[in-house]
Amino acid sequence: MNVNICVGSSCHIKGSHDIIQLAKEAITKYNLEDKINLSAAFCLGKCTDGVSIKVNDEIICGVSKENFPDFFQSNILSKLQ
Repeated sequence: MNVNICVGSSCHIKGSHDIIQLAKEAITKYNLEDKINLSAAFCLGKCTDGVSIKVNDEIICGVSKENFPDFFQSNILSKLQ
């Protein structure tokens, strides 16, 4: 599974580096290092919608530190099972 977290200007200001850290921690916690390719991406074209993350071919917007656990459960873990 490919997971690209936007680090463009808008997402950076809205906390994308915190989201990257949370993603790294979650990937390690669930032992998914061999199943997920995590990388940064410049603009995903959703600049007004908060931190954007592309999971394979789907773009999810508005990810924050507060809703990251729900995002990870519904968009990562549930699709790997």
